[in-house]
Amino acid sequence: MVRKLAYSVSEREHWISAAGGLIGILAVLWVGHFWLDGHGGVLAIASMGASAVLLFAAPHGALSQPWPVFGGHLVSALIGVACARWLGTEPMLAASLAVALSIAAMYGLSCLHPPGGATALYAVLGGDAVHALGYGYVFSPVLLNVVVILAVAVAFNFPFHWRRYPQCWHRAIKERNASANPIGAAEEKAMIPHSDLVYALSQIDTFVDISEEDLQRIYTLALGHAHSASAEKTGLKLASQAHH
Repeated sequence: MVRKLAYSVSEREHWISAAGGLIGILAVLWVGHFWLDGHGGVLAIASMGASAVLLFAAPHGALSQPWPVFGGHLVSALIGVACARWLGTEPMLAASLAVALSIAAMYGLSCLHPPGGATALYAVLGGDAVHALGYGYVFSPVLLNVVVILAVAVAFNFPFHWRRYPQCWHRAIKERNASANPIGAAEEKAMIPHSDLVYALSQIDTFVDISEEDLQRIYTLALGHAHSASAEKTGLKLASQAHH
């Protein structure tokens, strides 16, 4: 059941996500080639591929929002370079420690982004070309790549009204329009209080990659569907009784 729920999206959404990944990575590679050509640096970090999956296939996820992408990559890059420089003679330990410290730092800074672990790992195991960059690795290519892919994600997702990226923009629009929207007002009444959601998530005690807005919307839609199904069953039962 979990697997079915996770992939219950339309074929259209599959291809839109794929197109976003294509454009996003093309932009990262093109800008990196233009900016870094002749400087001996890497054109793009491989973790951008993982970020592309999140930004274009799961744009509503908490892990896909701008701050996790930006902060997650940069703090991980800093940690990765530091570990490579301090523990250069022990690459296995340096790589492992870089990923571990990146996870801890991303949690602490509320910018958990899984590809950040790969960014830290690449700083240690990326070879002489990466090591030669030193802390410059944080700015070019990491910062450059992040800025490009975020810009593409915002522009690409914008025309598709159901893809609310970044979530903070659409949250502000929703708050402004709530009073003039009777349907939104009805949905608001069905919502779970924020404090109750926080409590429920604290009891799970693990990271859940879904925004509060989408969690509330899922609950409202499921509740509405349950009420409709119940009303339909009641109507069929009454019709059957009247027939007999």
